[in-house]
Amino acid sequence: MKIITIIGARPQIIKAAALSRAIKENFSTQIEELIVHTGQHYDQNMSEVFFGELSIPKPSINLNIGSGSHGKQTALMIEQIEEVLIKEQPNAIVVYGDTNSTLAASIAASKIHIPIVHIEAGLRSFNKNMPEEINRILCDHSSTLLFSPTKTGLNNLVNEGFNKLTKAPYTADNPGIFLCGDIMYDNSLHFSNLSDKKSTLLSDLKLKSNDFILATVHRNDNTDNATNLNNIFSSFLQIATEFKEKIVLPLHPRTKKMLPSMLDVDLYKAITKNKNITIIDPVSFLDMIALEKHAKLIITDSGGVQKEAFFFKKPCIILRPETEWTELVECRVATIVGADKEKTINAYLDFVNNKENLVYPNIFGDGKAAQFICEQLVENS
Repeated sequence: MKIITIIGARPQIIKAAALSRAIKENFSTQIEELIVHTGQHYDQNMSEVFFGELSIPKPSINLNIGSGSHGKQTALMIEQIEEVLIKEQPNAIVVYGDTNSTLAASIAASKIHIPIVHIEAGLRSFNKNMPEEINRILCDHSSTLLFSPTKTGLNNLVNEGFNKLTKAPYTADNPGIFLCGDIMYDNSLHFSNLSDKKSTLLSDLKLKSNDFILATVHRNDNTDNATNLNNIFSSFLQIATEFKEKIVLPLHPRTKKMLPSMLDVDLYKAITKNKNITIIDPVSFLDMIALEKHAKLIITDSGGVQKEAFFFKKPCIILRPETEWTELVECRVATIVGADKEKTINAYLDFVNNKENLVYPNIFGDGKAAQFICEQLVENS
């Protein structure tokens, strides 16, 4: 069978590595994969470097869409993805997660009756103010094969009317839903040892294991909201100053752009001059794994980083009002604080004082999600 994998953002590039690797190792005579990169993330450090580092096949097609408003960006993607699909005539498209690239590909494929395979199906934050929530819901409800990483995700699909007992042949009107585990867990296991061998970031930054906090901030609800951004960085400053914690902050381009104009002048100066706060450019996936593995605590508004914190058994403070990874909160190894400074400080103190009591159960599968997905693709082609 011929599949077209649509990717556009950094996390999707990484997720695609697991499936491409499984195809190459075990399904090369049964599955032909063509990778289309929409160019949604166009910064070289946020995209191109990952293909080489993770040994992912380079995209056969790059649409070079770039940035823009949600409507403009999505419309351009729909138009160009449709042209590719008509020309290539795949048996199915594979999409990941909840980005505009995922939504655009789903719309384009559904209109010309090409089956959609959605990996990371069923995730819900239950906040439709998030563009990602709309994207993932619309994608799920136009897909033919839906692969959920967790039982919660599968239950969400059932609650929305999907039938988990439905039988093949599967169609958009008779979709198949599967619990497969998380392909990012596949990747974390695969690339962990490679990170140990190749990443020099900890030594470059003179960091000791379990002696620093990793922080990331990139969602526009935080970066484009002066109150939220000031609260978040005020909490960073307090943790670094009052509790003498080292904080490493790989700065997303959007955050870097907004900080000088959005932060209070005195706060901005204090952040940039504080010796315990190390601000660096976005890092490679292997470097990010090194930071995650060796941090004592992770503070983030990234869905992917929340999950990777769990993979490496690190407590996580979530800088959002909700999370689609509700299992992490239920296990009490992650705490939702939004952009509330007091809640952030309290969560930090709670995790530091109770780190010996944290438990990380096996909720993301066996590390063979990509293998399972490929088996289902072949079986249902």
